[in-house]
Amino acid sequence: MDGEGDAGGSGATVRRLQLGAHLRALRQAKGITREAAGYVIRGSESKISRMELGRVGFKERDVTDLLKLYGVADQAEHRRVLTLVREANAPSWWQAYGDVLDTWFQNYLDLEQAAELIRTYEVQFVPGLLQTDAYARAVIRLGHEAGGPAEIDRRAQLRMARKQVLDRAEAPRLWAVLDEAVLRRPIGGQEVLREQIRYLLKVSESPRVRLQVMPFEKGGHAAAGGAFSILRFPHAKLPDVVYIEHLTGGLYLERREEVDKYAAAIGRLFIEAELPQRTPEILRSLLAELDARS
Repeated sequence: MDGEGDAGGSGATVRRLQLGAHLRALRQAKGITREAAGYVIRGSESKISRMELGRVGFKERDVTDLLKLYGVADQAEHRRVLTLVREANAPSWWQAYGDVLDTWFQNYLDLEQAAELIRTYEVQFVPGLLQTDAYARAVIRLGHEAGGPAEIDRRAQLRMARKQVLDRAEAPRLWAVLDEAVLRRPIGGQEVLREQIRYLLKVSESPRVRLQVMPFEKGGHAAAGGAFSILRFPHAKLPDVVYIEHLTGGLYLERREEVDKYAAAIGRLFIEAELPQRTPEILRSLLAELDARS
């Protein structure tokens, strides 16, 4: 799945985040506003913001101009940073699926590939990283009713390729809480759901995946507002990011006070949900119910 020049699957993404954080630190150390920095590179305050968040590619000319503005005179440092620029601009594996990849979701794929820990709460669907092919196709059809078989195939292939991040040598840890409704809603039919639950049973044994279930009997809980994910990265200068997906796009929260509220909410969910050790028992019970109906 890895793109050429991004053999680790996350190298370009991590470099982009590192580079953005480094440029932000240099700018803030000099007390220069984003607007002033944007003017120097013939851009806007918004462009500087996107660069510092690692959301866009970097032009060597722009970075060189910014280094001069920030007073970086050491040529060795210039060369090191420009090497980061070239690594950050390496193509991501998902670019091969540009024909079916929504622009707003590209940012999330970048972040997911770079994360070391993904904490997520789901109320409607099994998380994309844990979906079977048949279940993924059923979910995709719900959101792309007008898409023909070829488009459904491409989108399903993209989702299966995305899952391979969990097979990397330095795979992120995934900690997911699933509302019980997710495991009872027959997306794609009873047999598709049965296969999906069997897969969750298998993947729950992985040391990289921690799976918990929020049962109906718990009533109200800390995240009654809806599904969300929190991504953590393997670099101290990169803050956690909260991702909330809606019908036509995705929302990214990075302000410390917002992230802290979601981190507290998911921390309470981990306590309120059934223990991870009980997950296999719960999944087997659900399979027994499905078998009894068939």
